[in-house]
Amino acid sequence: MDQTIETIGQRGFRVQAPLVDSVSCYCKVDSSLKTVAGASKFVPGSKLCIQPDINPRAHRSKSYRRERTRIPPPLLPGLPDDLAIACLIRVPRVEHNKLRLVCKRWYRLLAGNFFYSLRKNLGMAEEWVYVIKRDRDGQISWHAFDPTYQLWQPLPPVPVEYSEALGFGCAVLSGFHLYLFGGKDPIKGSMRCVIFYSARTNKWHRAPDMLCKRHFVGSCVINNCLYVAGGECEGFQRTLRAVEVYDQNKNRWSFITDMSTAMVPFIGLVYNGKWFLKGLGSHQEVLSEAYTPESNTWNPIDDGMVAGWRNPSISMNGKLYALDCRDGCKVRVYDEASNSWNKFIDSKLHLGSSRALEAAALVPISGKLCIIRNNMSISIVDVSSPDKHVESNPHLWENIAGKGHFRTLFTNLWSSITGRNGLKSHIVHCQVLQA
Repeated sequence: MDQTIETIGQRGFRVQAPLVDSVSCYCKVDSSLKTVAGASKFVPGSKLCIQPDINPRAHRSKSYRRERTRIPPPLLPGLPDDLAIACLIRVPRVEHNKLRLVCKRWYRLLAGNFFYSLRKNLGMAEEWVYVIKRDRDGQISWHAFDPTYQLWQPLPPVPVEYSEALGFGCAVLSGFHLYLFGGKDPIKGSMRCVIFYSARTNKWHRAPDMLCKRHFVGSCVINNCLYVAGGECEGFQRTLRAVEVYDQNKNRWSFITDMSTAMVPFIGLVYNGKWFLKGLGSHQEVLSEAYTPESNTWNPIDDGMVAGWRNPSISMNGKLYALDCRDGCKVRVYDEASNSWNKFIDSKLHLGSSRALEAAALVPISGKLCIIRNNMSISIVDVSSPDKHVESNPHLWENIAGKGHFRTLFTNLWSSITGRNGLKSHIVHCQVLQA
């Protein structure tokens, strides 16, 4: 073999390195070569072995050799792979599950980060609304809403740790990882468990546990780091002051400065680089604190923003928005100059005060406010429009009937009179993921 290669080299022919894929071990190309330096003679740029458990004699198999020399089929017949990828990244996200079923190459392409990173870099990534609900029987279920096609999409079941959990936190890192953390198991009590779902792979994964067991926590994301504060835990010190942060790049949790007082937060957001929290203290008193990441300090606050702050609320494009009525048909905005909350937009279409129509979440999507109610009905509000009058701007406030439907005023009134406005299910968390 060596003589053959040497002869071919003397005749001026090009010596082609054997095809080796990413799952092969470059150090085992030839059994007679004991070092990487020797292996580089046949495999240019070979590196140290990162998969030592691979069978060193696997390359000697005839079937294996035939498999490695086989040229993979193109992604799309008649097109180079780069052009094929340029076509595939333009396929709407709603069809991606079907793309994965076409062949192994398409499945692998859509299972990696390259495909979705390219969509994001080219401005083709789509945002979906993910709604986590607690059903009447106490079970956790969740659903994804595609606002472009106004369709609800199926999702893999929530892992068993959170199928019946109470008071767990929820946050998004990197734009496409949805984290569930903490919470209280009906049998085991408070948990340190952390799991996350990837919108790119449509699968659940496990992350390192938190340092403290806790439920009913406050959380936020700053610089793509997940902060968790306060909450409750069984034991003598039921209400917690401890705060910890998860760095996704380092894949670990660490403690930071404790809050000034123990608190069970019920509302929180990031505004002007600070994390604002409002909750109940150990004696059921209302407390408010702000965390400054640069100085790693907590400070109690009591101003017009906190005094008029209601849930659901959101910080978007440097402004604070909050809902001003139970069905979420009025939106307020915080005016920093006057330190007060002012009327912003009224939809003029009020749905009623039943618990099923109660606004449960407020999230940003494509630069607009998205209001989600317990009956899964959705309103999308364009807050960037200079014309805040719904009568003259019909596209300012759009109501979408999702899985639930808007009920008439008569139906709402009759439910209130007969006492049949009990809540069958309610939304626990709502987030937006991009892919």
